[in-house]
Amino acid sequence: MTPDALKAWRKAERERLIAERTAVAAGTLAQWRARIDANLAGAFPDLAEGTVAFCWPVLAEYDARHLVRGLRERGATTAMPVVVAPRTPLAFREWHPGVALAVGAMGIPYPADSREVVPDTVLLPMNGWDAQGYRLGYGAGYFDRTLASLAERPRVIGVSYEMARLETIHPQDWDIPADF
Repeated sequence: MTPDALKAWRKAERERLIAERTAVAAGTLAQWRARIDANLAGAFPDLAEGTVAFCWPVLAEYDARHLVRGLRERGATTAMPVVVAPRTPLAFREWHPGVALAVGAMGIPYPADSREVVPDTVLLPMNGWDAQGYRLGYGAGYFDRTLASLAERPRVIGVSYEMARLETIHPQDWDIPADF
């Protein structure tokens, strides 16, 4: 596949997957979220022992806020990514209720002025994903750039719905797969 054809394919797949996801009823998404929360808590009991980064949900993505509330109650530090500048790695800032939020790219809230932290684990939303752990994101490359820039890479747990599974995302040299 040529670079232009791949770019067009990824854009079309991203749009298709987002449309399918946003068409799912709110009650169904809530059921899926509860099941994902339970699976994550069971598979990764150490999440409450470190710093966990998550993304504020947009476009009917998995909503990690319920899970991270429980993790904070058990001792975890929670953080969200912040776009510092175009085409640069993300920063992660601590977040908990009461931290002021600003609105960034795509209308996504982020911690406005809390302290910067380095996550042990990143809960990474995926528009699409394949069995090799590669993620179809929103196309700007922020997470791949960030993971490549960190001296010590955090554990990356891709979080999505089964309906978003693809045979392949046709990974490129810069794509970094999730660990789980």
